[in-house]
Amino acid sequence: MSTSARSEIFARLREISRKASAERIHQDRQALGSAPVPTPPAAEMCEAFLANVLKNQGSVDCVANRTEAVAAIGHYIYSHFRSHRLVAGNDPRLAAMPWRDAGVLPRFGRLEVGEPVALSFAQLGVVETGAVLTWTGKSNPAANNLLPEHHMVLVDTADLVPDMEHAWGRIKQELESNGRPRGINFIAGPSSTADIEGQLVYGAHGPRKWHVILMGKIPAEALSRARAIAAP
Repeated sequence: MSTSARSEIFARLREISRKASAERIHQDRQALGSAPVPTPPAAEMCEAFLANVLKNQGSVDCVANRTEAVAAIGHYIYSHFRSHRLVAGNDPRLAAMPWRDAGVLPRFGRLEVGEPVALSFAQLGVVETGAVLTWTGKSNPAANNLLPEHHMVLVDTADLVPDMEHAWGRIKQELESNGRPRGINFIAGPSSTADIEGQLVYGAHGPRKWHVILMGKIPAEALSRARAIAAP
């Protein structure tokens, strides 16, 4: 196709788009409808979120407060690595955790070669998908989310939202208030791929284990019911 012919076609398309009224465009969009909303695995938000995290091949802990959170973090690290060391981003919420209460020794900064565990504090937890949302930037390097062997994420129950629409609404509010982060990550499970002979493999190009700690007011039986829902 010649340059002049291509220019003529695009000129006609622009003319058509200018003539289309905003009302007609709105009507056409409404006629498309919307995708069906998935049914959550449980009515209670904490229970549904935990069930979806487990379905995503993550592991979970539930704690009531920051003191219990550092104890759970310390137990997880020691049970896997016989160590109390981890890497955490420079998030002020992580810096304020009572680490000494559990003997945990965090290093704040970017994950380095040979360090197997990193901890992030999620901006949001999305009940619909069991995903967590993290900002990336100076206070939370992307390497901490994508490169450790084990990625741990702390989620506050106050930051649970029911679905992706609510998540993007909260993101919009945050961007308007504080500007854009370097990046936005939705993480829903450990790294996995089935590219080689159709066999599902975890940890091929990212974390092999993904551990979510839900902190806050959680119904007493939420975790046991979530495990029952997620069981094969």
